[in-house]
Amino acid sequence: MLFAYRSEGETLIQTLPEAALWIDLAKPEAEEAALVAPFVPEIPTLEDLEEIEISARLYREGGFDIMTILVPGLSRDDLVTPINGPVAFLKGGGRLVTVRYHIPRPFETYPARAGKLGLGCATPERIFLGLCEEIIGRIADLLEGAGRALDRITHDLFAPKAAPTAAFLQEALETAGRQSDMVANCRLSLLTLDRALGFFRVGLEDRGQAEPHKATIIGLSRDVQALEVHGDYLTARVAQVTDATLGMINLAQNTTVRIVSVVAVLFLPPTLIASVYGMNFRQMPELDYPWGYPAALVLMVLSALVTFGIFKWKKWL
Repeated sequence: MLFAYRSEGETLIQTLPEAALWIDLAKPEAEEAALVAPFVPEIPTLEDLEEIEISARLYREGGFDIMTILVPGLSRDDLVTPINGPVAFLKGGGRLVTVRYHIPRPFETYPARAGKLGLGCATPERIFLGLCEEIIGRIADLLEGAGRALDRITHDLFAPKAAPTAAFLQEALETAGRQSDMVANCRLSLLTLDRALGFFRVGLEDRGQAEPHKATIIGLSRDVQALEVHGDYLTARVAQVTDATLGMINLAQNTTVRIVSVVAVLFLPPTLIASVYGMNFRQMPELDYPWGYPAALVLMVLSALVTFGIFKWKKWL
């Protein structure tokens, strides 16, 4: 799909590609790529974007600043699976072109909010910074959601109530794993975004255009750094929740093993008595007693009760 926008006042409205300040290519078809090809050096494919090393995602070509940023979004295959997909930003020739092959939410929300963010949307540079601000806001929301999910697990694990069930502990581990992946994706996205902002600022300084955007870039960089610290904190929280969940699983297993062990010990004295009188020796005088059988049964019950009483006295039960 192709979305082309031009600035009108403080808003972005859709227009033709040749009149656009910002052209957004979402998994472009051949015809759509052909419409944009005259304005950019190349239209990178998904394979091109995925094969780029992280150290080579920022470069200049043909008067264009080309930046590739990893942005959290949804897979186009099922619209459910969260992924960290690459987005190419090609700025030059008086316009900004973005190329993406997944569905990052900031690209859906930014056009309606363009005039309310940062410096507005009057130039490609301001649109780029506005998109960066929207991406940072989205990452902040994702990290906040991860924090809430971890808070719920922690509260349910340590709240004074009945012991957690096996199903709950399994769900807690799965949730912690999902949030760990989410936080890791956000941290990687912030890393690429921070490098892109630095590269963008250097390009503006080389062209003598940095001053109007300097404060905004510094502010965005500080937001990125703050979120990186928050991401590190959430990573530690994930480790804490995982350890706590595994600890609860170990406690539940220990309780089960203890119960089985106690039952085995309770039946050990009766089993010993039954084993003695089950031996096939000729000289066993008790076998001739008329009260031998009930006496053996009483002895087995008493031995089990004495063992149970010892366990209660020692507070092992």
